[in-house]
Amino acid sequence: MNDEIRIAHVDKFYGKKQALKDVSLVIPQGMFGLLGRNGAGKTTLMKTLAALHTKKSGEISICGVPVEDTGKIREMIGYLPQDFSMYPNMSVYECLDYLGTLSGLGKEERKNSIDRLLQKVNLQEQAGDKVKSLSGGMKRRLGIAQALLHDPKVLIVDEPTAGLDPEERIRFRNLLCETAQERIVILSTHIVGDIEAACENIAVMNEGRILWRGTVEKLIAEAEGKVFTADVEKDVLMEIRKTYIVTGMLKQGRMTSVRMIAEKRPEFPGCMEAEVNCEDAYMYCLYSSGCEIEKQ
Repeated sequence: MNDEIRIAHVDKFYGKKQALKDVSLVIPQGMFGLLGRNGAGKTTLMKTLAALHTKKSGEISICGVPVEDTGKIREMIGYLPQDFSMYPNMSVYECLDYLGTLSGLGKEERKNSIDRLLQKVNLQEQAGDKVKSLSGGMKRRLGIAQALLHDPKVLIVDEPTAGLDPEERIRFRNLLCETAQERIVILSTHIVGDIEAACENIAVMNEGRILWRGTVEKLIAEAEGKVFTADVEKDVLMEIRKTYIVTGMLKQGRMTSVRMIAEKRPEFPGCMEAEVNCEDAYMYCLYSSGCEIEKQ
């Protein structure tokens, strides 16, 4: 059995609206990032991979198993949805034990798995606490534990760090990276920093299409020579915001340091080429692909 996901020419419709448009990807073992704006089609693709939605056309195989074999696919996949919620009045342990029972795990197997996973997600001390008393970050870590209960070959997490504070985001990313050492982990998000910190291989998605695929390093390289900085006064800043894609601004007294995307260096004093970061590269990818981007 191979350790990759293969997606070929997949289309998906909701009524007359096409949500996935000729999507093709190969996702290897390890951490894979799916980056895109809200409404780009990421959640639809994740649910289709998890056999929760059916595709209109195309082919999908998970570690050699066709997605139409829903029984085997659901045994192989752990899924943490964006709108994840659990039984608020159950304790953490009771919740996992109940979900393990629904997954068909025996009593001894459930106990061993739950003890191991609570330690893995650092929730041993909260085992007896009610789910509703947990912080947002703790609930997300509990979500990972439930997704890993049946030891899946593939873990799919959809917008997992939205709303978390910086410390919890780092803790959660580290947990995902550790988990990815032994399985395929797909991180679907619109937060560029999570992709940059955790993923080597990524795809950029917009309006149901895959715009770009490759490594983070390659994405950044393609934006070299397209990002510029300048320290400008208010009137120049207003003109820049009307003309260019602005990726950052920092006010310093009467001057503002501004980062912008352009195909060639803008013709105003003090403008210099800048070192590209992942957020710049993502915005350049959208811009160069012809996506509509609102001027800031």
